[in-house]
Amino acid sequence: GHFETQTGAELQTWHTFTRMTSLTSNPMEDIENMEGEYMEGSSGHRRNRSNPEPEQTRPQPPRSLDFQSDKETDPSQSWTGGFTQGCTPQFQPFGAPATSSISLTTPSSPGEGLGKTTKLENMKNWTISTYKCSRQSLYEKMGKTSKTVDPELEDQIDTLRNTQKKYSEILRLARALSSHFYNMVQTQNSLGECFSDLAHKSPELQQEFLYNAEAQRNITKNGQKLLASLNFFVSSVNTIVNKTMEDSLQTVKQYETARVEYDAYRTDLEFYTAAKETEANQMKLSETQLSFNNKKAEFEKLRSDVQIKLKFLDENRVKVMANQLLLFHTAVSAYFSGNQVALEESMKQFAGKLKSPATSWIEQ
Repeated sequence: GHFETQTGAELQTWHTFTRMTSLTSNPMEDIENMEGEYMEGSSGHRRNRSNPEPEQTRPQPPRSLDFQSDKETDPSQSWTGGFTQGCTPQFQPFGAPATSSISLTTPSSPGEGLGKTTKLENMKNWTISTYKCSRQSLYEKMGKTSKTVDPELEDQIDTLRNTQKKYSEILRLARALSSHFYNMVQTQNSLGECFSDLAHKSPELQQEFLYNAEAQRNITKNGQKLLASLNFFVSSVNTIVNKTMEDSLQTVKQYETARVEYDAYRTDLEFYTAAKETEANQMKLSETQLSFNNKKAEFEKLRSDVQIKLKFLDENRVKVMANQLLLFHTAVSAYFSGNQVALEESMKQFAGKLKSPATSWIEQ
């Protein structure tokens, strides 16, 4: 009898856990029904199935899970605690969200759309122009198209580039001479100070040391004047090479770019002129004609600017370099020949007080 009672209890426990795994009822309620009654504390309170207390309404678990329904379930009726449709919480502890008829987005300005359209249009035009210029340059290198050439202007541009390279070499050597001469002047100054110090410490050679100290002091003084002349010459050549000539070459680069654009649109204009007279070709022809006229006006303007700049650059270069070369020769000759008066006169000319310099082989 004991064995049968134990076997019946095991079977009842097995059915209870089977019902728990199926989630068709509340497992805790089934365990209470299985036990029949229970005791609480020492008060002797008893509860059995024959005299149940009023049951409280509790949510029932779902019989199946519907993943295709778009309807939201009431969180108060969900036994899962308000989590339905995945893991999105439906329970709102602070009430329903606030709503407003006022738009929370920043209103766009009236000209914002126009600005975006203008930017897109500019980008489109730049892309088309770049493509045309790249194609024109490639075809010119391959010999598949013609280009506009001004032989006289091209010769002047080549001459300017060659002149800039030669003047850059003069500038490099003049800077090297100035740097080396500065080191020599500093060495002569230090040597003169050493002679002067030894003249006080060596009575037997005092007179000889004093003569040499005075000579080095005079050479250093004249050397500083020649060094100032060299620096002025370097500064003038640097202005011609890196400012005046460079400015003209920048205009030349703009001219060359405008020439490529002009030839690119000229080629397109010739193509649409020779094409069949269709409606699309006629529209393209009118657009290309308008663009070609604009590029032609820009090209002619830059060509005129280049011609004017090259003319004034050449005149200014000859005038400035003639004066600088004369002063450079006078200063160097005066220093190495010991002509202090001529050297001082040269320094006065650099200072802006023009006087008659010493006779040089350039004037002769």
